[in-house]
Amino acid sequence: MNIDIAIVGAGPAGLMAAIKSGQAGGKVLVLERANYLGGQLVKQTHKFFGSKSEYAGERGVDIAEMLVKQAQANPNVTTWNNATVLGYYQEDGVLTVKHHNEFITIKAKKIIIATGASEKTLAFPGNDLPGIFGAGAVQTLMNVHGVMPGKRLLIVGAGNIGLIVAYQLLQAGVEVAGIVEAASTIGGYLVHAAKIRRAGIPIYISHTIKKAYGSPTLAGATVCQLDTNWQQIPGTEFDIVADGLCLAVGLTPLAELLWQAGCTMSYIPELGGYVPLRNANQLTTNPSIYIAGDVAGVEEASAAMVEGKLAGLAAAASLGLTHAKLDQEYADAHNQLSALRAGSVSAKIRAGLAKVTLGQQSAPLLEVI
Repeated sequence: MNIDIAIVGAGPAGLMAAIKSGQAGGKVLVLERANYLGGQLVKQTHKFFGSKSEYAGERGVDIAEMLVKQAQANPNVTTWNNATVLGYYQEDGVLTVKHHNEFITIKAKKIIIATGASEKTLAFPGNDLPGIFGAGAVQTLMNVHGVMPGKRLLIVGAGNIGLIVAYQLLQAGVEVAGIVEAASTIGGYLVHAAKIRRAGIPIYISHTIKKAYGSPTLAGATVCQLDTNWQQIPGTEFDIVADGLCLAVGLTPLAELLWQAGCTMSYIPELGGYVPLRNANQLTTNPSIYIAGDVAGVEEASAAMVEGKLAGLAAAASLGLTHAKLDQEYADAHNQLSALRAGSVSAKIRAGLAKVTLGQQSAPLLEVI
């Protein structure tokens, strides 16, 4: 099967890339391994920040529906769910895909990798007890299937995900026993933390889980304080009763296809792990492969959508496909990203991107193709 642009992943980045490259006239195929489109957006019931162009004020689940409808309305865009990309072959640039029960080889002129990220875990005695979940699993149970993950949950991680999940648990009628954070400061936006504190939920900074206990399922966890070297302080232990434990300890990019494609990779802690080098239009060191979203560096969904715009526009332009507003849309997307990454909260992201971005970060489109 031969097409112009293959997009791996139908989350916010992949869908936006499909919309923009399809509008430019490219024949686009979106490959999504799940049985639904929208990625993590379908779990997000909170309203987005930012500007109107980043769907500010809209809930993630509604944004997913809008992006899917917009992509599928374009006759240039084909979307496949239940389509797992099994491998990329450098010799001929072919993707091998399992679509339902059929194995298919796909040859695309350009590929946009938007595979997102996977959840990190935390090692401690008892971390395999029933009742211990990743944050994504908790959101899936609550927001997708309408199932309460427990009656009283303890959350590990005070980044945006941990804070948002805590508030969503409260809205679902689940008691939140507290939030445990190993760092000395709260990592998420203070607007989220303020909601949690107003609800009377304690946030234990410079603390960690020492062990989980219970039989046959989780009954609680022992928490202890950490010193400035992140070592447990003896004598500071205390127990928190909970029948659920939510691990919201970060994400790491799902970069396996990029390794297979021979992209130059670098370990960048600020971006979540190994990510590829790229230029201003999201092109990796493999001239056929672009990146967008969390696989390029873990950020918010708003940034993922804008990166998807950039990758979609650039991939289309590299094939000679264009329209009257393409250059302006490309410039606007760069301005959007700059605004999203401004301020002290995004300093870590900016530092990470500086290590892996080749050339000018906002060069004109034709200069970076």
